[in-house]
Amino acid sequence: MAESESKRKKDIKNMSGRQKAAVFLVSIGSDISSEIFKYLREDEIETLTFEIARLETIEPEQKDAILTEFQELMMANQFISIGGIDYARELLEKSLGSQKAVDIINRLTSSLQVRPFDFIRRTDPAHLLNFIQQELPQTIALILAYLEPNKASVILQNLPHEVQSEVARRIAVMDRTSPEVLREVERVLEKKLSTLSSEDYTAAGGVPSIVEILNLVDRSSEKQIIEALEEEDPELAEEIKKRMFVFEDIVMLDDRAIQKVMREVDQQELSKALKSVDAEVQDKIYRNMSKRAAQMLKEDMEFMGPVRLKDVEEAQQKIVAIIRHLEDTGEIVVARAGEDELVV
Repeated sequence: MAESESKRKKDIKNMSGRQKAAVFLVSIGSDISSEIFKYLREDEIETLTFEIARLETIEPEQKDAILTEFQELMMANQFISIGGIDYARELLEKSLGSQKAVDIINRLTSSLQVRPFDFIRRTDPAHLLNFIQQELPQTIALILAYLEPNKASVILQNLPHEVQSEVARRIAVMDRTSPEVLREVERVLEKKLSTLSSEDYTAAGGVPSIVEILNLVDRSSEKQIIEALEEEDPELAEEIKKRMFVFEDIVMLDDRAIQKVMREVDQQELSKALKSVDAEVQDKIYRNMSKRAAQMLKEDMEFMGPVRLKDVEEAQQKIVAIIRHLEDTGEIVVARAGEDELVV
């Protein structure tokens, strides 16, 4: 009996990843498997279909072993996402034992791309600020680009004013960073790093990255950074400002603020702007208009017929510009992280 079980374990160990995936898909049933197939490439579907067709009888012990392996890998992957390699290894050792934990981590990290600076992602932003604020702006920008935006925003808004805009600019213009540079920065920040990123060039930063960070900093920090960027790089500052508040964010405004905005907006532009948004945004606008005005707006949209996406986006951007102008002049307040959601 023991010999038979040992043979089955050996057979499972010798199976390829494709064969295990085939057994897994058969084991969970066709309904769930068909949903998984929707997320796979055509060549992957063909490969798995071929492996499934080749399967013969699946022993219960074999199926259980593969399902258990899948569960352990998913659990390890989740631990890594939450707290990194060391955190995952610690939890796995407690639940599965040291050797099993090492085997699982090794299996995952052989193909897993771990984000750079993984070792500082669980560090408190206040401690991290003290740790990195003496670094050069390009080093700080590189680190913030890889941190979660909520942590990066806390650090950015607490940096010295003369450094803030330079760090923001460097994040915005950042494209790709070579593994050698990442390794060097990581080596300086921590003597020993358990897992390095993939050898492929890794993308981070860019305008979307700094926009996401700036959307979370307090208004005074945001305004100071933008003003400094306008002097240093007007085109970049304009590109960032365009993305700071998207049209769909209008649902976050107070009713009184929306009514002020509507008084500044051309009816024709509003009709175009609402053509491609979801019902929540449209309803928010309609609720802040008289019934007659809302009905006329709906009729204008219907009469207008199809509108080019470019025209819709331009109309939305004009309204966003109005919102930002009203905010800058103090007529409305757009709530941000750490600010009261009060609109005057």
